[in-house]
Amino acid sequence: MISILAAIVVLGILIFVHELGHFTFAKLFGVGVEKFSLGFGPKLVGWRKGETEYLISAFPLGGYVKMVGEGNDVEPAEEDKGRSEEDKERSFAEKPPLKRVAIVVAGPLSNILFAFLVYCVLFMIGVPFPTARIGEVLKDKPAARAGIQPNDVITEINGRPVKQWDDFAKVITEGKGEPVDLKLRRGAAILSFHLVPEVQNGKNLFGEPVTSPVIGVKSSTETYIERFGPLDALIKGGEQTWTYIRLTILSLVKIIERVVSPDTIGGPIMIAVISGQQAAAGAVSFFAFMALLSINLGVLNLLPIPVLDGGHLFFYIYELIFRKPLHMRTREIAQQIGLTLLVTLMFFATYNDIVRYWNDIMKFFLKFT
Repeated sequence: MISILAAIVVLGILIFVHELGHFTFAKLFGVGVEKFSLGFGPKLVGWRKGETEYLISAFPLGGYVKMVGEGNDVEPAEEDKGRSEEDKERSFAEKPPLKRVAIVVAGPLSNILFAFLVYCVLFMIGVPFPTARIGEVLKDKPAARAGIQPNDVITEINGRPVKQWDDFAKVITEGKGEPVDLKLRRGAAILSFHLVPEVQNGKNLFGEPVTSPVIGVKSSTETYIERFGPLDALIKGGEQTWTYIRLTILSLVKIIERVVSPDTIGGPIMIAVISGQQAAAGAVSFFAFMALLSINLGVLNLLPIPVLDGGHLFFYIYELIFRKPLHMRTREIAQQIGLTLLVTLMFFATYNDIVRYWNDIMKFFLKFT
């Protein structure tokens, strides 16, 4: 139950942020907004303020902003001929392509901006980092042969101070096997070591075979909390956001190349399970996961697939380049294909989730029988 509630909170916030981006820029450019809905399907709760009806709908796997004239931006519809001049001025379809592009892009970019702000706040509050304490020394590796022991704390590498494990690991990885000088603290003593890393075969994040230099040590489970000032938090937040944008894009490319199995794709059940796990791990983990999911949502929505924001963006860029909108029939066919692809992907992701979590699903339902 905690997982379901956590997933509803995560998805609700991210959908709200996404649709708020569309809503804000629509209002900024004078476009009328008829509906603002969190969720799809039948209305659960609704209220009206001004011209806009605000809704919470039954299926919390998305949302939408219904603008005046939306859907009539390809070719003028017959019913639009009777619109007043005021309605035409407030119509999404009547806005120049660049303004329509901005309104469409505002949703995904809002998700990315939200993730950036979450990371900035987390870095100011304080996030856990692994210390430079050695947890395990592997047999027959350079570190073991040099006499390095578990619980030694790395204090310097090549004259550079080491505060966290990544400070040390990055130098080894980027050193391409060049010798390194280490200083370690063992009890009250400071010890010096000169090591030559050896090349080891392994796999990267995507399961591809790689070779990398190692000295044969693993980090301990010890962590410390580090807090950053506002300026440093902005820089760290930007770096973290860009890292996950690149990782999301690269993951998509690897799936298309079949380097990463499509079986790794997850759906709402996977989101619920991970949301519950991160909520149990604490507020920092929960909000960090929310930010990561927000980046995923933003990047995926920019894919040039009809029915996604990226598909609409493609149509408006086409109009900008060729000075005319794409033909209505062409767009209808493209949207039907896009919808079919999206529904197929949702079914596939849900199938993966059921296979992945079958035992947990059965235990959940048995509680109510």
